[in-house]
Parts: sequence; C-alpha cells; structure tokens
Amino acid sequence: MDYEDILPTYDRVAGHWARTRNRTLFEKGALRAALAGQKGARVLDLGCGSGQPIAEWFAAEGCAVTGIDGAAAMLSHFRANLPGAEAIEADMRALTLGRHFDVIVAWDSFFHLSRADQRAMFRVFAAHAAPGARLLITTGPGDSEGMGQVGGEQVIHASLSPEAYRALFAAHGFDMLWFRPEDAEFHGHSVWLARYQSAEEGPARA
Repeated sequence: MDYEDILPTYDRVAGHWARTRNRTLFEKGALRAALAGQKGARVLDLGCGSGQPIAEWFAAEGCAVTGIDGAAAMLSHFRANLPGAEAIEADMRALTLGRHFDVIVAWDSFFHLSRADQRAMFRVFAAHAAPGARLLITTGPGDSEGMGQVGGEQVIHASLSPEAYRALFAAHGFDMLWFRPEDAEFHGHSVWLARYQSAEEGPARA
C-alpha cells in the first residue's frame, strides 16, 4: 500500500463505504464550530466522499457546498445524495479553483496524504480561504504512520506532530482555535479548528 493507492482504493470500495459510513453526526459539534453561525456560507469539503453526513449537514444549514473528491465512484454517490451541490472530481493536492470559501473541511481525508503532501496542502488551504474562514481537519494525535481498513482493503494514513501542525497553521496565516486529540465526543478523532486571517491581519503566507 502506497499513498498513491488511496484514490483507486476508495474508487473500488465506494459502494461499501457509502453504505457503512457512520451517519450519527457525531461530528456535529465540530461542524457547528466551523460554521460559527454564518448564513449562506460557502463550504469546501475536501475528500467529500458520499456527502453523508457532513456535506449533507452543511447543505441543510443553508450553505453552498462544493464537494471535492479524486474518486469518481465516490462523487457519483455525492451527486445522488446532494443534487443541489457542486461536485468536482479532483485531487485535493493540486486544487486551484481560483475562489474562496468561508469553511474548509477535510474530515478523514487529509490524513491519507503523505507527510510531505500534508505540508504542501497548507498552501492549498490558504489559497482557497476567505478572510476569517474556518479550517476543520482531522489528523493523528501525534507523529505517526499506520494502516487501516476500508471495505476489506488496506489504506495508509500519516500524521505530523502537533507542534509541526501548529507551525504550519501559523506560517500560512491561520490562527489555531483548538486542537482536541482523540476526543471522545468525536469518536476518538483528533480534530483541529483554525481561522484564516486576512492579509491585513496576519503574517505573509509562507
């Protein structure tokens, strides 16, 4: 298993994933914090999968959702579940939409990137963030690399250290709001929430 195998793997197991993905919305507390009471927010969901339950929740809150996934089969489920949302087949690492969003989410997707690609993703986050945008991502609790399973197939995931993520947020103009490692409310996920500063507020992008 290699990091480049992730998208083909999710393409193969999309049906199983869509059927078995937890839809209890244990993520809701983090999603509400990311939305921060905004009305009509533009939401960029990176690694959107089938759209259930995260993109679906944002759409129900009146947000304009754009789902990004590099697995075509996943996007087929997304389009069926959220016919009013924008769906774009793309590798998040090379995303250049030329527009900005109020909320950027990468839940259980960003951590499938290699450590080097995770570092590079912060430029992508910043390039698509409107002033004041909230960025919500999940990682591991510490520097690590491991294997998991989805649909009976292996998938790889990696994480930098919390100190490395904090440095990346700061270098790319994000204020870290909170980090909740292996949080019980979020079913053991390690979750980061950050706010993008405007060019006037924050440091230059690295």
